[in-house]
Amino acid sequence: MHDLREGPVPVALHYPPDDLVVVSGLPGSGKSTLLRRCARGPVIDSQHVRERYRARLPRAVPYALYRPLVRVSHYLRLRRALRAGGPLLVHDCGTLPWVRGWLARSAARQGRRLHLVLLDASPAEAAAGQRERGRGVSAYAFARHRHATGRLRERLAGAGGPPAGCASAVVLDRAGALDLQDIDFAG
Repeated sequence: MHDLREGPVPVALHYPPDDLVVVSGLPGSGKSTLLRRCARGPVIDSQHVRERYRARLPRAVPYALYRPLVRVSHYLRLRRALRAGGPLLVHDCGTLPWVRGWLARSAARQGRRLHLVLLDASPAEAAAGQRERGRGVSAYAFARHRHATGRLRERLAGAGGPPAGCASAVVLDRAGALDLQDIDFAG
């Protein structure tokens, strides 16, 4: 367990060559931005799937109508990537604990480990991040995300170690995430 919110943030996070890294946090906390800027390996991000659907559909179609398709496509893509093996970075909203459990079990079956990176942004910072990117989630969905992220943060603080199934956990705030330059699988 590495809480980097108060201390110096390394320039890079290094993981073993075939492991999985899950980046979790509130919507707007900077997960996709961090992955886009720092990832030195394959990335599975539901935002990529959402953008693909958005490009093919008329602008008048609200996301709520095609969200189920995005989710199914994302999980199928994630399943294929898991089965292919090798290093993998995964964007995880964190509201569905079964996803992290599924990833941990899949990794363990393959002799790999799962690592967690939590972007610990305040609700105000995350809401500002949503406004900056021109997207937002409903108040109901944001409350669900806040509750789930809060539980994960409490679990990390209370147990002093990573959640079940995770080999390691790193907690970053938004400022620390900006200092980070690489997430790689060099070993």
